[in-house]
Amino acid sequence: MIMTENQRPIPKRPIILLPSRLASTRLPNKPLADIHGMPMIVHVMRRAEAADLGPVVVACADREIADVVQSIGGHAILTDPDHPSGSDRIYEALCRFDTDDRYDCVLNVQGDLPTVEPETIRAVYELLQLGWVDVSTAVAEITSPSERADPSVVKAVIEWESGRQAGRALYFSRAVVPANEGPHYHHIGLYGFRREALTRFVALPPSQVELREKLEQLRLLSNGISIAAALVNEVPLGVDTAAQLALAREILAPQKA
Repeated sequence: MIMTENQRPIPKRPIILLPSRLASTRLPNKPLADIHGMPMIVHVMRRAEAADLGPVVVACADREIADVVQSIGGHAILTDPDHPSGSDRIYEALCRFDTDDRYDCVLNVQGDLPTVEPETIRAVYELLQLGWVDVSTAVAEITSPSERADPSVVKAVIEWESGRQAGRALYFSRAVVPANEGPHYHHIGLYGFRREALTRFVALPPSQVELREKLEQLRLLSNGISIAAALVNEVPLGVDTAAQLALAREILAPQKA
């Protein structure tokens, strides 16, 4: 069996952290990009709040983002602008926001996913209820041949539990893996961390295979940190370009009566 009985305490006090920064080579200032009268980071924050799991905090590198979030009553923590990754950014925000270690698991929702469904966030959290899981994430089945071949689409190799839409992640790659016939899965960049797993992760140096694939999550697997994946029905739109921002505006356009 892949899914074993609980081996450790089940985390029950989640916090959702949204890493966000203005610096972007392809779409500068994207967290503040207007989508129907609301900055993109606020769209993401509202969807994270709709997951109804715990407090939502924006871990931001820039005062402009913090001002926007705080102006509508949201939580924002300013972090070191030179962090190498979103994981480092959310860890600093966690330590500053939660000084008494109240929250025992962390959901990392990227600040450029304005279409993410609250159900996807909840699915990532629910996997942390399994005792063997250190880190959780989500995948969706690839249906487009062009997406399968696209190196910007990260593929996940999952050993599925019989009868369940969840399994153990074995590897992530920009290549088309595994070989031969069968489904392939698009990795969605949402993560749930046991608090101790996040603490360990950010202290580890990059692994060889992580540097080769340019995929941070491989550092977890290289160091024996288990990852479980939930199979979901959506691939949230990640906004990195002007064209993707235009698509986000189209998807999120108010419905006419």
